[in-house]
Amino acid sequence: MNKSGYKRLSAIAAGFRGRKIAVFGDMMLDRYIKGSVKRISPEAPVPVVRVTSESAVCGGSANVAANLATLGAAPSLISVTGRDDAAGKLRQLLEDSGVSQAGLIPDDNFVTIEKTRVIAEHQQVVRFDRETPGHLSPGAKKSALAALEAALKDGCEALILSDYGKGLLEPATIKAAIQMAARRRVPVFVDPKVEHFQLYRGVACITPNTLEAFGGMHLPQKDGPEAAEKLGRDILSKLGCRTLLITQGEHGMTLFSRKGAALTSTHIPTRAREVFDVTGAGDTVISVLALAWASGAAPEEAALAANFGAGVVVAKLGTASVTVEELLDSARSWIKA
Repeated sequence: MNKSGYKRLSAIAAGFRGRKIAVFGDMMLDRYIKGSVKRISPEAPVPVVRVTSESAVCGGSANVAANLATLGAAPSLISVTGRDDAAGKLRQLLEDSGVSQAGLIPDDNFVTIEKTRVIAEHQQVVRFDRETPGHLSPGAKKSALAALEAALKDGCEALILSDYGKGLLEPATIKAAIQMAARRRVPVFVDPKVEHFQLYRGVACITPNTLEAFGGMHLPQKDGPEAAEKLGRDILSKLGCRTLLITQGEHGMTLFSRKGAALTSTHIPTRAREVFDVTGAGDTVISVLALAWASGAAPEEAALAANFGAGVVVAKLGTASVTVEELLDSARSWIKA
């Protein structure tokens, strides 16, 4: 990133405002209980956490939509919730974030997913989940697909499939969603789950981390740039995607692109900084990537912007989002470094 690159990124970010992006996938409520630890419990060898604060934020696809809204876009979130207190809290959080709830489908048989993390001294002590797998009704899935069709008809310029393996994205709905977008020439961006990895054929970009990439190809994980290079090229060839972005934590990310008959790769290193929490970083990556792409960025430019966004959120504790100002400040820091 140089000064001309920064100027280009600024121009791309200026196009974020009001950009319509559809988000289809599993949403959840992320709760945080924070406190301090001064002693070990006499009842069991576990820390005693003295609670100092409790909070709740959007998780899963809801966090993707919240990231988009924070960046100035106009996301259309399509997901399924229960009819419970967690659903009410999620709706309030989405309203506060400026995310439309028109595409949220209530299902009487579904329990809104909650993930509660106990944080002490900036460290996660334990996480407990509330969910009932396999209870998403066929009617809810059908209604969600109808809501997605309506969002695409309304002029969405990109579709993000946020797959957390909680029931909304399954073979039938994945196929239907991709076909809907293809009919309207809307690019599809996927944050994949391993078990569905090879269903995402022909999309604009898929963004697995290293573990998901190896797992999705049913291969044992290997270290080193040569193994990553071969893996990326094999995935791109097998799935027929336009691009593939493999995120590698502190090692940055690698973009694999199809240009005619040739496959190229571009590695984007990360700048050393203190990492507090990687929770939700993948949501930020795909949000910035899709939004930048829809705003006219080339794949390489969109991936670089996503890298800057991820660098911001991992320095925050808990599920978080990034603003345009933070994104550009991260780019400026890169230039200075």
